[in-house]
Amino acid sequence: MKHIPVLLNAVLSALGDLSGRVVVDATFGAGGYSRAFLNAGARVIAFDRDPNVMADAQKMVDEFSGRFEFVPRPFSYISELPAKYDAIVFDLGISSMQIDIASRGFSFRSDGPLDMRMSGDGVSAAELICNTSVDALAKILRDYGDVKKSTVLAHAIKDVAPKTTFELKNLIHNPRDIAPVFQALRIAVNDEMGELVRALNAVPDLLNAGGRCICVTFHSTEDRIVKNTFREWTTPMGDPRLPIVTQPQFSLIKTVVPNDTEITNNPRARSAHMRGVIKSY
Repeated sequence: MKHIPVLLNAVLSALGDLSGRVVVDATFGAGGYSRAFLNAGARVIAFDRDPNVMADAQKMVDEFSGRFEFVPRPFSYISELPAKYDAIVFDLGISSMQIDIASRGFSFRSDGPLDMRMSGDGVSAAELICNTSVDALAKILRDYGDVKKSTVLAHAIKDVAPKTTFELKNLIHNPRDIAPVFQALRIAVNDEMGELVRALNAVPDLLNAGGRCICVTFHSTEDRIVKNTFREWTTPMGDPRLPIVTQPQFSLIKTVVPNDTEITNNPRARSAHMRGVIKSY
C-alpha cells in the first residue's frame, strides 16, 4: 500500500508561505511531507531512525541538492540542532511501509518475527514480553492500547511468550483487541511517548519568532501529550488578579481533523488530529 501523507493540505495551510524557510521534518517516513515542503520552496532537515528509509532519503538529497539534509536519528535528537528554525513538524505513529514488510513484525495481517523495532536496535517486542512482569505488561496494554481485560491478557501472553505475530494474534480472543495490543507493544518497544515528550521539550528554544510547531497525532495518549503541552505553552503565567502577568510565548492554531473524503481515500487518517502553535516572541 502506498503511504499517503495524512492531513497534508491542512499542514501546508497551517505553515503558510514556505519560500526560503527552514523546516524540520521530525518524522521523514516515506518522505511525503518533506517533498511537499521542498516543492513549496523550503529548505528541509529531516529525521528518521528507520534504516529502511535511507534509500528514499538519499534520492531526495540528490534531487534537491543543497536544500535537503537527512539525519538518521530518533526525532528526540532535534534537541541537538545548532540553530533556530521556521517550523518543526511531527507526523506521529507508524507508516504504511513499516506495516507492509512482514519481517518487521508490526502487522497482525501477515506472519513474521515479533519485532516492531523502528530502528532495528534495542529490545524486540518478543524480548519485551519475556523481560516484563505481568503487571507491567498489563499497564502497557491498558495505557497504550486501552485494552479492558489487560491483566488477563497479559497473563496469557506471558504464559506463551509468543515469538511471531501470528502466535500473538492467536492469543487474543476478542478481535477488537488485536490492533490495540499490537499498537501498545509497538509504542512500548520504541518508547514513542518518551520520544515525543523529549522532542516537544526542545521545540521552544529551536523556533524563530513566528515559527510554527505542527503535530499530527493518531493515538489518544500522544494526542493528549501534544494537547496538554500546547495548552501549557499558550496559557498566561501568573495570577490574573495581579497587575503583572507574563503573556504566553505561543498562540494556538485551530485543530483540524480529516473530512470524509480524506478518510475514504486514506483510512489511516480516521483518528488523526492536526494541532499547532505559533511562537510569538
